[in-house]
Amino acid sequence: MINIEQQFLNDLDNQLWKAADKLRSNLDAANYKHIVLGLIFLKYVSDAFEERQQELIELFKKDDEDNIYYLPREDYDSDEEYEEAIEAELEIVDYYTEKNVFWVPKTARWNILKEKATLPTGSVLWKDEKGEDVKLRSVAWLIDNAFDDIEKVNPKLKGILNRISQYQLNDDKLIGLINGFSLTSFSKPEYKGKILSLKSKDILGHVYEYFLGQFALAEGKQGGQYYTPNAIVTLIVEMLEPYKGRVYDPAMGSGGFFVSSDKFIEEHAKVKHYKAAEQKKQISIYGQESNPTTWKLAAMNLAIRGIDFNFGKKNADSFLDDQHPDLRADFVMANPPFNMKEWWHEKLADDVRWTVNHNGQKRILTPPAGNANFAWMLHMLYHLRPTGSMGLLLANGSMSSNTNNEGEIRKSLVELDLVECMVALPGQLFTNTQIPACIWFLTKDKSAKDGKRDRSGEILFIDARNLGYMKDRVLRDFKAEDIQQIASTFHNWQREWSEEDNQAGFSFSADLAAIQKNDFVLTPGRYVGAEAEEDDGIPFAEKMATLTSQLKAQFEDNDNLENQIKKNLAGLGYEC
Repeated sequence: MINIEQQFLNDLDNQLWKAADKLRSNLDAANYKHIVLGLIFLKYVSDAFEERQQELIELFKKDDEDNIYYLPREDYDSDEEYEEAIEAELEIVDYYTEKNVFWVPKTARWNILKEKATLPTGSVLWKDEKGEDVKLRSVAWLIDNAFDDIEKVNPKLKGILNRISQYQLNDDKLIGLINGFSLTSFSKPEYKGKILSLKSKDILGHVYEYFLGQFALAEGKQGGQYYTPNAIVTLIVEMLEPYKGRVYDPAMGSGGFFVSSDKFIEEHAKVKHYKAAEQKKQISIYGQESNPTTWKLAAMNLAIRGIDFNFGKKNADSFLDDQHPDLRADFVMANPPFNMKEWWHEKLADDVRWTVNHNGQKRILTPPAGNANFAWMLHMLYHLRPTGSMGLLLANGSMSSNTNNEGEIRKSLVELDLVECMVALPGQLFTNTQIPACIWFLTKDKSAKDGKRDRSGEILFIDARNLGYMKDRVLRDFKAEDIQQIASTFHNWQREWSEEDNQAGFSFSADLAAIQKNDFVLTPGRYVGAEAEEDDGIPFAEKMATLTSQLKAQFEDNDNLENQIKKNLAGLGYEC
């Protein structure tokens, strides 16, 4: 993305967020986000709809033999009749759906909402299908009515737009939001006099992602239930490289991994010499989420980007009500809740997901009832096809804990040669927890194929705890080069590696014997060792002479300071 486009997006983020945050008052961030994101979505679909309308008007009037949309003026008796014909054509749904533009009924269009929202309660808005007056009940009702009408004519949006009347935000606040969001447009963006090439859905996608992050910060611990920091999502996607196949997330939150996978295909199109739009057709999205409002957030997050998805028939618990029981995915990635305690049910005791068959070996690895970390891992492994790979974000304890069978499960996963790479992350990456985290990468196929060498019996350890930067007082983030360093190390290891490629303090390729020696503890720090210190060339004796000289001077300064303090106290009549 060019610099001016990034500046435009940054300014837009700030403008919209300030408009939204100013009106929040005492409303809980967890509820307020549904109001704000819903209104932003309405603004976007209206802008995209109006943009398509303007394109159609030009096409209807453009006399070109290749233009199938052309409406000749001479076919109509008057200018008025001609304009009426164009107005009628503009209301044909197929003209919009053929370009993947959501059809927006008149009652849901932004300019109508803005106009009607300021009317007194009880004002007549329009006539319904029976010819009866429809009156304004409240601004929240007006917005919910728009959601209802949009869902009726757009099957992809059925059941995913969250109604806002339940949050009881008063009319003045909602009118303030509508006016604030009216100051920007998602179509035909301009910035400092320059026309930008950004597409409306890309702008909306960026704003949506930014707002999710801001609300996650505002919500703290709760925010982590639906939002994974973008840097971590990007890292996992860059390492797994999901160019084609089935992508699955059993704890999808707001769908960040799916959005990042979509971006990954776009960003690598030039290097890989493919058309992004065509390549995206080779990706299928499957997800599951137990929280109903978060499920809707994810569905909207993908719908606004035109990404097809299968999130099951409903929101549901991945352990107790698996919505994709027969799915075997090429890529599985997730950030489930860390150390989840309340997950077990007796009917899971003999679940088929705890039985792992690999390389001719069979192990029954029932996870502990008091911690779901390895339950998530085994659930994901079960849904992985024989040539698939997965990335799973877990608490650091998963790498070393021997509590309640966890050590035995970890040992079995290593002995079955399913673990491919372990990445230790720096602290303070998350909005919702200070628990240190790591990423597990597992695969069912370490054989030599697709440009990769045979990695059987090897695990790569990466210690990334010293990477990243403090973006503010409490949160750390990765730079693009940090992500590139980790991902390229992993990919280089997959393709070609020798002992000389191990980098002290950062990466190490260990065999089974080394891991056995460490009692199957998979903490990268145990394997990568300490970073070698650079020799500055100064002899030890010379260094010690310099240091002792400095220390002597500091002792003298200390004595002088102590004497001065005693003298000052004596002048005040105090002895010490």
